Amino acid sequence: MSSNQLDNDRLLTRSDVVEIFAIPRRYLELAVSRGDGPPIIRIGRLVRYRVSDIRAWIADQEWKP
Repeated sequence: MSSNQLDNDRLLTRSDVVEIFAIPRRYLELAVSRGDGPPIIRIGRLVRYRVSDIRAWIADQEWKP
């Protein structure tokens, strides 16, 4: 499934984010501890990512000289 077909409120696992958005798993793991990655949602011990949060985070990463 492409990222364009996803509902903005859908919650994704870390594996989903790696597959759909091509963000490395290790980066996502380290970003949680550093606080500089896409926002996470904790459900008990589970970590989930909202599609709209990932899209917004990616847009904020754009380098503008």
